[in-house]
Amino acid sequence: MPRRVVITGVGPVSPIGTGVRAFTDALRQGRCGISELTGPEFADFPTRYAGAVTDFDPSSTVERLAPDQWGRTSLLGSAAARLAVRDAGLDPARIPRHRAGVSMGTTGGESRLVDQGTAQWIGKGLDHLDPGLAHQLPASRMAEAVARELGWTGEAMTIASACAAGNYAVGYAYDVIAHGDADYMIAGGADSLNRWGYAGFYRLGAMAARACAPFDRGRDGMLVAEGGAAMLLEPLESARTRRAHIYAEVLGYGLSCDADHMVAPNSTGMATSMRRAHRQAGVEAGEIDYICAHGTGTPSNDAAEWRAILDVFGNSPPPTSSVKSMLGHTMGAASAFGVLACAVGLAEGFMPPTAHHQQTDPGLPHLDPVPGRGRPARLNRVQNNGFAFGGNNAITVLGRVE
Repeated sequence: MPRRVVITGVGPVSPIGTGVRAFTDALRQGRCGISELTGPEFADFPTRYAGAVTDFDPSSTVERLAPDQWGRTSLLGSAAARLAVRDAGLDPARIPRHRAGVSMGTTGGESRLVDQGTAQWIGKGLDHLDPGLAHQLPASRMAEAVARELGWTGEAMTIASACAAGNYAVGYAYDVIAHGDADYMIAGGADSLNRWGYAGFYRLGAMAARACAPFDRGRDGMLVAEGGAAMLLEPLESARTRRAHIYAEVLGYGLSCDADHMVAPNSTGMATSMRRAHRQAGVEAGEIDYICAHGTGTPSNDAAEWRAILDVFGNSPPPTSSVKSMLGHTMGAASAFGVLACAVGLAEGFMPPTAHHQQTDPGLPHLDPVPGRGRPARLNRVQNNGFAFGGNNAITVLGRVE
């Protein structure tokens, strides 16, 4: 029989706080982490608001990596991983290194380095391009950085399935532990703000002017963001043996790739991934107490996601909120932050809220967005949605462990 898999450590490095306590308190309060970007690479945009991790100092968290040898995304992910193993009370050097691995998701990898290299090329020519940037650029470096930081030699996988990548990474980690291929896994995601990504969403017309207000009648779009989110996964038996604090059990996940349109979401594909997740988790739709939505705040995404939810849950869906209203859209880290939010909500008894919510869009019937602040609740089964360009859909289901 597959082993049961639980989350015993969480490590957020986010626009609303770094570390589990700061992040959880901000999440419960519905605190917004959006700020105005001041870097010169964003100076010529009419609006410059995003979810930046303004106080990030990797040298205060990572223990083994030399920060000047790694890109910002790798450092965000590695810092999150280090926080997760600390939170789990686990010494990564005291476990069999070959039985511990890494599964991290991303959208742009080290795309910030592309911005820097392009600026060098334009400003001084190819002869003055820093070769160190090319060395740091491969997306595979992100999982490698986490593995090096922890000294683990098991599989190190970077999953680049865009904005659903965090859920893909958690699902992958769940599989390898459940089937005995590893005993410990760091799973999560990371991305960093960069000019070309910001410009892309701006040119799509998807950016909000100042605030992200998913499901709200007056919403005007998403806001990009950065961060690293990591969780330590291990078998339930191991966690109980070492008397670890258990946040949640990973009950299962569901994937679909409808490949219907590059940027337009497809409700049928979304609903398919939800049903697959429920089936693998062994739950019925009516047993889900809360949904952490993908909830970008764009009219098309919110509407498509809500149609899928109603398709699966009928006219009595559970409360559904979006943490992107506080964090912004952290790209490859987005659904990892969703899993993390679900885990702390299960452990501490609350539903994360949707910030900036004034009046629900009348085109989204039966929606309870948990507006404003976190809502106290005893949660037993929760669902985290992750949807990405190209129809890459991934759902995770978590449960309480008594």
